[in-house]
Formats: sequence, structure tokens, C-alpha cells
Amino acid sequence: MSVWQGLGLRPAASYVTALWFFLLASWAAVAQTGNPAGLDALLQREIVVGTKEAAPFAMKGPDGQWTGISIDLWRRIAAQKNIRFRFHDEDTVPALIDAAASGKVDIAVAALTVTAPREEMLDFTSAFYGTGLGIAVASGGPASLAPVMRTLTSVSFLQAVLALIGLALVVGFVVWLLERRHNEEFGGSVAKGLSSSVWWTTVAMTQRGIGHQGPRTMPGRLIAMVWMVGSIITIAVFTAAITSALTVRHLQGSVQGVTDLSKVRVGAVTGSSTEETLRKLRIGFESFPNAKDGLQAIRDGKLDAFVYDRPLLAWTISQDFRNSIQLLDVIFDQQHYAFALPSGSPLRKPVSVSLLTEVRSPWWGETLYRYLGDKGQ
Repeated sequence: MSVWQGLGLRPAASYVTALWFFLLASWAAVAQTGNPAGLDALLQREIVVGTKEAAPFAMKGPDGQWTGISIDLWRRIAAQKNIRFRFHDEDTVPALIDAAASGKVDIAVAALTVTAPREEMLDFTSAFYGTGLGIAVASGGPASLAPVMRTLTSVSFLQAVLALIGLALVVGFVVWLLERRHNEEFGGSVAKGLSSSVWWTTVAMTQRGIGHQGPRTMPGRLIAMVWMVGSIITIAVFTAAITSALTVRHLQGSVQGVTDLSKVRVGAVTGSSTEETLRKLRIGFESFPNAKDGLQAIRDGKLDAFVYDRPLLAWTISQDFRNSIQLLDVIFDQQHYAFALPSGSPLRKPVSVSLLTEVRSPWWGETLYRYLGDKGQ
């Protein structure tokens, strides 16, 4: 009796079963080795690398040559892996994402941030750069009374005014107690004497001149002297604080952080992850094809703020808007850049391994410094 008959299988069925066992074992072996057969076949031809201009990560020169942080990183990996490739550029981020998801390009190398919706469509390599969204505004801020009005109606301003009034009332009451029986100017009825005393205290505080009026008793004059000197210091401190607050408001403009975006005109790049973030924050915005057009809208007075990936904003401002646009010292909504590939691409693992090796090398630090400066942001 054969082995197959012992298992209760007919010869034909046994051949089919053996074939299935062989295919499953082969699939498992390929899966464990990262699909080398598929990778070898892919590397036999010229790889199509999709990209999109997004300085300083991907930039196309007048001669048609591509450079930038992402491009340089890919070139270095490709040289190590002996990968032959050619670039294919798209006009928008959504178009580049679609090209990678559909397999039109073998890998997308640009300024692509990793998001959940994109992860559902394609695969990402390990991240090679982390940053966040930045906010660009006009240098010096817009000429507006809004910052001044917010300062004058703020709780701290009202508290300071009430404190000064309270001090004047207390000192006026003390002066009245000391002078009401020795000074006819503060004498008479309680209402007349007390109101005269408080009025004198207020006039003395503002240093507008008190004429011949004033306390005549020694205790009253001591209180008056302390009050006049103290009120000078108090008024000076109060004036300096208000002036400083108004100056800062004027210099920084009406946008100082994320919370101010809901009150002003905001711009974002069409199809970018910035739009998703602004929608989640319930912030209205106007879309622009690129960061340069959005920053130009700020310069023309059509926008109050433009939100985009901070390093991309910093690069564009340094190149074209150095004297008219400033980048606030604010970073929110952490972003991670990576290369994108079609789902299941055999390129993902080897590229990720090489990428992680490179971003820990001295070469990477020099690259970031060359494009972004000291801080790498």
C-alpha cells in the first residue's frame, strides 16, 4: 500500500495536494526573504522615480537636473544598490500619490508626509525627516487697530486700571480722615469732604498740578508725600507695560499662534496634508497651487497667514520673500517625510534599510546643513 493510499488519497488527488504543499512552501520562503525574485526582476529594468517640485526637498534646475534633500538621499541609495532609474515629475501632490498607488511610478521621492489616508493607498519607507507645520505672516504685521483694542479690553488691562482706582480711593479716604477736622477743603459733610479728598488724590496721582490745595497736618502731608512719589512709580510701570504690550502686538501682528488662525484669512497648498489639519481645527482657508503663490498673496495684502510644512516655508521665504515675510516661531502638527511605493513593492524593505543607515551618517548632517542651515528646520 502506498503512502497516499494509507492517507486515504487517490493518486490524482495526491499530486494536487503535493503541488499545493510545494506552492505554499515556496510562498513562505519568498515572504521570509523579502520577495528577492520580485526585487531582482524589478532591478533588471530602469526604475521610474516619481517626484514633484517642493524646495528644498525636490528642485528642478534650468538644465532639467533634479536636486534637493530627498533627491540627494535617493541618488545615494540608488548608487549603493546599483539601481538604474529615471525621473518622472507630476504637477501636484495628489497626482504623485496616485501615480505611486497605481504603479505608474515605482517609487515617489519628494516632500511627502505620512498620513493615514495615504497609508491606505500605498506603502511608505521608514521616515527620514521629521518636522511640523509652520505659519508665515507679513513682516511687521498688518496696520490694524484690532491688536490695540484687544490689549485695551484685556482682563489684565482692566485689572490694572481697577487697582489704580482702588489705591486712589484708599489714599483719599485716609487723607480725609486725617484732614477733615483741620482743613476746610476736606471738611463739611462726609460726601463733600470725601469727594474732595479723592479728587485731590487722583489729581496728585496724575501729576496735573494740585495748586494750593493739599493736606495741612503733618500725618496728612507724610501720606501725601508717599502717595505722590509712589504714584509716579506706579504710573510709570503701568505706562511701560501697556506700551510694551501694544508694541509687541504691533510688531507681531494679529497672528501670533495657531489659536489666532480662526480669526484671520489663511492660505494653504492645494492637496497637501495641511488642508486636512486645518479642516480638523475648523479653520477656514483658501487654497493655492504652491507656497510661493500663497506668500505672494500675503505680500499683496490678500492673506493674513499661510500655513505649510515649516522647512518648505523657510526655504521659499529665504529665496523670494526675505524682507517682506516672516516665519513665526511656532511648530504644530508633527509631520514625517518618507518615500512612497505601490503596495507590496519589493523595493520597500531594502530602500528603508539603506535610508535608515544614511540618516545616521555624517553625510546626512552635512546635507541638511547645506539645504536648511544650522537647525535643519
